[in-house]
Amino acid sequence: MKNFKTVFIQATLIIAVIIGLSSCGNNNSKNTKDVAEDHNDAKFDKNDNEKDAQFLVNAVEINMEEISLGQLAQQKGSTNHVKELGKMMEESHTKSLAELTALAQTKSITLPTSQTENGKEAYKDLNEKSGNDFGKEYSSMMVKGHEKAIELFEKASTDCTDPDIKAWATATLPLLRTHLDRAMVCEKQCKKM
Repeated sequence: MKNFKTVFIQATLIIAVIIGLSSCGNNNSKNTKDVAEDHNDAKFDKNDNEKDAQFLVNAVEINMEEISLGQLAQQKGSTNHVKELGKMMEESHTKSLAELTALAQTKSITLPTSQTENGKEAYKDLNEKSGNDFGKEYSSMMVKGHEKAIELFEKASTDCTDPDIKAWATATLPLLRTHLDRAMVCEKQCKKM
């Protein structure tokens, strides 16, 4: 029963992300990250909770980008190691997004509901690549992105004041380090080709 529940939640989140991505074509509307930040700024009024909320907003942005790029890698990757890296990123970050969303709800933190402009731009740039150039670019993006994510999560694991957010950041770090290791291996394999 638990596996069905997990798969259902993941599928629901993927659908929500896809719908959110497809509905973001209107450039006149405010970025949902900005909206979330504005809501949290008003709610938490420049205290430590606002910093914790900002960490979760940034973590959502990372997860959404990794999910969409992972899906793209599975579609456009020309080698198994690129496709497998994409699948791992999509699955892991979908699970992380579900955990993060549930945590934010318990803390009354507003999160972005769709991919940010940075995420859309990264997807667009990567989508223009093909063959081994795609694999090289994707794996390089995963290395750089996970290095930045680890830095962000390490800071949150010591600086967040909410014990639940701090614990989640700390618990997520080993997974991010595993992702970085796998991305570095993939990057080396792509460079050999």
